Amino acid sequence: MTSMSDAMQTALNDTDAVKALAALAQGNRLAVFRLLVVAGPDGLSVGNIAEALGLANATLSFHLKELANAGLITARQEGRYIYYAASIEKMNALIGFLTENCCGGVPGLCEPVSPRKC
Repeated sequence: MTSMSDAMQTALNDTDAVKALAALAQGNRLAVFRLLVVAGPDGLSVGNIAEALGLANATLSFHLKELANAGLITARQEGRYIYYAASIEKMNALIGFLTENCCGGVPGLCEPVSPRKC
């Protein structure tokens, strides 16, 4: 269960939400992020991402940097390889930010079609 202090730490302010939405407002970055969400917490190597999406390494590097700067992905190095994973916590915080006051204060009306949680 998430404590109140944990929820407050993951809550987004307007600036963070704009930064995250701007990062996702580009087709390749959105595709990278969605691929990493599907990959789960282990993430994918840069080579696997490039191969899956057909992106050149230089192009992919630029997009990964933008997503990382927005806090939407994390990186870890294992030997010679860098693995990227989606920050599910940040994604859920962004979704919460967008739906916080939806539907005239009746948030049940805003529940997703598929109620799966990551």
